[in-house]
Amino acid sequence: MQRLVLSCCTVASLLAAREAAAACPAGVPWPAADWPEALMSGPTVAAADEYLFTLTGRDEDREGIRTDGVVMVHRGRVVYEHYARGYAQHNRHLAWSVSKSFLNAMVGVGVGRGALTVDDSICDHYDAGAELCDVTVGDLLDWGSGIDWNEGYEDEPYYLSSVIAMLYGIGSGDMAAFVAAQGLAETPGTIYRYSSGDTVLLSAVLAGALGPGLAADYPWEFIFDPIGMTSAMFERDQAGTYVGSSYVYATPRDMARFGYLFLHDGCWDGEQIVPEGWVAASTQPNPSFQMGKSYEHFLRDGDAVPGRHWWLNLPVPDLAHERRWPAAPPDTFAGLGHWGQTIFVVPSADLVLVRVADDRESGFDQNRYLELALTLAAEDSP
Repeated sequence: MQRLVLSCCTVASLLAAREAAAACPAGVPWPAADWPEALMSGPTVAAADEYLFTLTGRDEDREGIRTDGVVMVHRGRVVYEHYARGYAQHNRHLAWSVSKSFLNAMVGVGVGRGALTVDDSICDHYDAGAELCDVTVGDLLDWGSGIDWNEGYEDEPYYLSSVIAMLYGIGSGDMAAFVAAQGLAETPGTIYRYSSGDTVLLSAVLAGALGPGLAADYPWEFIFDPIGMTSAMFERDQAGTYVGSSYVYATPRDMARFGYLFLHDGCWDGEQIVPEGWVAASTQPNPSFQMGKSYEHFLRDGDAVPGRHWWLNLPVPDLAHERRWPAAPPDTFAGLGHWGQTIFVVPSADLVLVRVADDRESGFDQNRYLELALTLAAEDSP
């Protein structure tokens, strides 16, 4: 099956730009114990406040846009910050599926240290059963394992949902084993199917590759400590596997540190934390997606294009896929999570946006949010 061709050499041009800037840049302002501030005011800030923080009806009814906090970092300074609904700067927030992007970075560090490669069979590092030994680390990063999985949430009966069974039901004690037990529905690497199961299994594979000396502490050694994410928490299941699909907690300011790490190609204060080239490889359309075969539920009109545990703002004309966020540049990428959690990274605007929320309805307009943020960034330009 041929891979898809993206329009106007977009991917090639973005990769060339990122690779040209791959060496850790000099002169970048890095946050120390806390972010420097240059908080803005004026009509655009007022418009952002009104759009992001106006509740619909009573809070307990859980209607409309329900933002808990937003942090915008432009040129290395916090230029906008607002909290609501009882949240404040010091409060951790559940990242939900933004956790997947954190796991991407941790796998990247493991690859950089030589513990595993994206071409390894998962059976090299985890006892997944013979049926799954054709699944590679890269397939899991692509959500292309072929494992039989239903990523259904509130819009489907709970008993049909693999992810609910994994997180809260019969699979919650040993989530990776539960995922492996589902078996294959498709040939690995031939079909894209968004799956929290793939991500949890990837967590177990990474831990197995690192061995007992690092399996318990790698989130802190690899990412959280080097970039100063002092608020970070990462839940494990009863078997000791980090729930990489869903359960990272941190303050929005610390989540912004993670976005800033990826804004600068995995560098932090002169040190290459995530290996050179990993960010570029993770923020192009993933190989399983490019095969052109997908489960329709996760290839709807208006969806972002999947990278490797990140989401991209690139068009795919062969699938009638327009840019997900037309107000933003094509180099924009994001970690996206349930109920409105987002980390947006806009390299060409030197911008990182973090939003934490409790959106139980689908009315939040990410494009409008990006439009407001980019207007603020333009007003802040030197």
